[in-house]
Order: sequence, then C-alpha cells, then structure tokens
Amino acid sequence: MRVLLAFDKFKDALTAPQACALTAAALRARHPEWTLDLCPLADGGEGFCEILTAAAQGSFETITVTGPRGEPLAATLGFVSLDRIPPAARRLLGLSDSQLSTLGSQLPPTVALVEMAGASGLTLLSPARRDPWHTTSLGTGELLRHAAARGATTILLGVGGSATHDLGLGALSALGLSFLSADGTPLTPPVPADWPRIERLHGSLPADFPSLRIACDVANPLLGPNGAAAIYGPQKGLRPTDLARLDNESARLALMLCTHCAQPDALMDTPGAGAAGGIAFGLMAGARAQLIPGFDLVSAWLDLENRLAAADLVITGEGRFDASSLSGKGPGALAARALALGKPTHVFAGAVTASPIAGIFLHAITPAGIPLPTALREAATNLAAAVRAAFSHA
Repeated sequence: MRVLLAFDKFKDALTAPQACALTAAALRARHPEWTLDLCPLADGGEGFCEILTAAAQGSFETITVTGPRGEPLAATLGFVSLDRIPPAARRLLGLSDSQLSTLGSQLPPTVALVEMAGASGLTLLSPARRDPWHTTSLGTGELLRHAAARGATTILLGVGGSATHDLGLGALSALGLSFLSADGTPLTPPVPADWPRIERLHGSLPADFPSLRIACDVANPLLGPNGAAAIYGPQKGLRPTDLARLDNESARLALMLCTHCAQPDALMDTPGAGAAGGIAFGLMAGARAQLIPGFDLVSAWLDLENRLAAADLVITGEGRFDASSLSGKGPGALAARALALGKPTHVFAGAVTASPIAGIFLHAITPAGIPLPTALREAATNLAAAVRAAFSHA
C-alpha cells in the first residue's frame, strides 16, 4: 500500500510538516509495511519557504529584520538552484529551460523564496498588538533586499498570513523608495497612521533588481467592498468605524505610487492587487512584480499530480474543512482531484462542517464540546488518535 500524506497547516496548532510526521508515525505503528510519501502543502503563508525550499533541496539563511510593529526578529529565506525546480513550476514562474544554460559553465541561476508571514505576519503579534494603522511590511522588503544582494536572479514571494495593510510601502522603502513629508522628512517605515503626512515620493528600485513573482490565490482588488481593507482588515485589528478612512487613504497613496512609478491607475483593480494588505499592488507598481497562482505553483513544485497518481490511498487535512473546501485550494482541491481519480481519500481536520461526500472519508479530530484553546493545544494528540482509530482495522 502506497499512501500519500499531504497536509496543510492546522492554523495556530500544527505546521504542515508536523501534521504529516504525526500521521506517518501513527500509521507506521499500525501498518509498518505501508510505503508513506510525505508531502506537506503550503498556501503562501506559514511554511511556504520551508516546504518549497526543502522540496527542491535548497539552502536556508536566517537574518535579522524589522518585525510588523518595528521590533527586530529573525526571519528565514530560502535559495534554490533553478535546475532543481520541476519544469512545470519553472514554466509557471516564467523561467524557461533555456535559462539553465545561459550562464555557460557557471552555476545555474538561483531562485530565492521569501515568506511574508515570517517577517510581517499576523501570528507574530498577540491579538492586542494587531493594528493595521501601525504595522509595516518593512521586514519583508529587507528579506527581498537580502535575496537580491545574495545574487538571486528571481525572487518568489508568498504573501499569506500578513499583519499589514500598508500597500507594501514598507517593503518598497527597504528597496529604494522614500516617502517624504512636506518638509522633506522621510517617514520610515511609512505605516498608514503616518500617511496623511506623506506629500511626495522619491527614489526607485535598483535597475538590476531581480524579477519578482508573487504566489497569490486571492482575487480581491485593492479598494472597495471586496478590497483589502474591507475583506481582510478586520482580522488584522481594523475597527469597522475606520474602514472608510483607511480605504480613502489607501486610494490616495496608491495614486501617488502609480504616478511616481509611471504605472496605470487601473493596476488597483487587478484581481489579487489587494492580497496581503495591498503588497501585491505595491510590488506590481514599484517592482514590476507578477502574480502567479499560488496553489498551482505549489502543486507543480511538489510534483503533486504524479505523486497522487502513484498513491493507492490519500490522506490530507487542515484546521477546518467546510462546504467551500472542495471548490477551493489546498487539501480540498487535492481531495477533489483524488476523488476524480478514484483514490480512497481521508480528510482529517480540527473542525469538519462540510456535508458527507461519497468517496471521501471526513474525520473531525477534536472531541465534541472541547473549547478552541484546548483543541489547539491538544491538536497533535487528537490528530494521532484520530488516525490510529481510522486505520486500526485497515
């Protein structure tokens, strides 16, 4: 029996690699003869850098950057040789196979992987410190700057799980842009609370800055009822009474950035421009970044289609599995694909609210009546117990 274990994270409880490892240990105790293929998933948030870098046998570096509220913190980025990235993933990145030989006898080009959640992420802040008026993406920009200084030819940025709504201006300030008050004083970092003082922009990114790709699965524009502030602001601490003011200030700064960088205002309406507090918009305007479908890239990078085809049994899961999961990304998309291929599929989740689905076995790992803090704390124990129970007689 060949089993594909492809978990996403259980938010605030287990990383994707931890969930895969726990499930593997539980299965080996019951079925040591099974062959297990561990394939942790990532959605652009926590784990994005670690999972993709490790899958391509890359290397890691940890540097000190500016956290979302200005405190120094350690953040990690990855470096992967282009020839270790599967061809399908290279094509999604817009990197052709011919680029492998463009440097003659030199080493193949390097792709750097940067995870916004590790430098400017929501989980880095306690709930009391979450406030989009005062959080910055400066640390993410410092990671991008380090990747460029280390010689990366392409940078891949995952933007899930951000704590910010600064349009990526903090990141751009680390890369060469200045945001000036009326008397020419630089406002660094340019957090939204200081935006009313910004009168003009100065500077630009280096001409040789690497090509930048953003893994993004959301389709929100920058502004309006489906924009970044309206949809994602509340989880970052935005008060309902401040929504209109933040959206208006976002529009003013976005127009200034477009004018300064000679980009069309319509960039604000691009699907995905509102990702991660508008950093997708800011980096498209200021760094010529391109958006690419995140889950499609992860699937290609991990060779998920071939690993799925080789499996006799598929086991996946995440923190919550609900009615929208099968039409979404991650474990839901994997389960739907496995179902189409006729593969027996088990989904383990902290909470399951999806209706029963023929061919997919749904397992809620949290016992009924357990408070959320307890469920998060005991997720590892509950996952292992649920897996052992499900496969005790298989």
